[in-house]
Amino acid sequence: MVTRTENLDFVLPEELEAHEPPEARGLARDQVRLLVSYRTDDRMIHTRFDELPAVLSAKDLVVVNVSATLPAALPATRADGSEIALHLSTRLGEESWVVEARKTAMTAGERLALPAGGTCTFLEPYRGSWRLWRARVDLPEPVFAYLQRWGKPIAYPYVRQQWPLEMYQTVYAGRLGSAEMPSAGRAFSADVIRALSRKGVAMTPIVLHTGVSSPEKDEPPYAEWYEVSQGTVDAIRDVRASGGRVIAIGTTVVRALESSVNASGELIASSGWTDLVITADRRLRFVDGLLTGFHEPKASHLAMLEALAGRAHVRKTYAAALEARYLWHEFGDLHLIL
Repeated sequence: MVTRTENLDFVLPEELEAHEPPEARGLARDQVRLLVSYRTDDRMIHTRFDELPAVLSAKDLVVVNVSATLPAALPATRADGSEIALHLSTRLGEESWVVEARKTAMTAGERLALPAGGTCTFLEPYRGSWRLWRARVDLPEPVFAYLQRWGKPIAYPYVRQQWPLEMYQTVYAGRLGSAEMPSAGRAFSADVIRALSRKGVAMTPIVLHTGVSSPEKDEPPYAEWYEVSQGTVDAIRDVRASGGRVIAIGTTVVRALESSVNASGELIASSGWTDLVITADRRLRFVDGLLTGFHEPKASHLAMLEALAGRAHVRKTYAAALEARYLWHEFGDLHLIL
């Protein structure tokens, strides 16, 4: 399935790309800007993320993705001696991974040399992808320990220098597994979480281990592993019954929750692989609000925003964000749709 995003194009000026973490710009992580938009009347408020407790209501429930970011970029060497970057995206089994050698054409059977005697053997394209491969990864020690020793966080050209792994973690991360940071939650701090709790806003977790991002604007997300616990299901049912709102912190939370809806339309505890693609014509059933970063032109995630708020609202808010010079990408500013 290809997500329809042809009408969600816009020009993103380079100066609106966040090139470094807010800490490097003299801000605390919770001091990034926040655009709050109300889908019922298109009203917008320009504020700062540490004002989130003032924006939410006492009966609201915040759902966060507690997957922790791996240092999933490894230096690799081809048989001809050339060096490339290998991205470990998604773990399929003990030694089986979905991997990416970005900007490098690979062939089946090709083997890369990794640090300390590790190897990565490319087996076949993953689900017909031109950039993702199923590969056998043989390492001299357990993979998480190996990555901590040799890996670095995956970074993209707009990030102009290497930053340590802690810059790519949320404060509540606890389950290792994401190739890239679930970045909508990066601005949360201990102070903001305490302030939400004092106000009566509850917080509950899901897990969704993210894969590598797609450089193709119309390429839909592929399968990712997720878990929604019975405790989270109960918390959502309770807040809905009390008249509160379910606020998803990031598109990964939306994908996990909507993947846990059974054939009868009920939210149930579940875990496993989801290849759910949320399009603009699909109603979200258990999400009332969404905190997310600003997405690139024609990005597939924009269709998810449309599913919640409608195309006209998304277009208006993005025009406002561009005019007000909000920053894009994982180290940038945030958008709360209510």
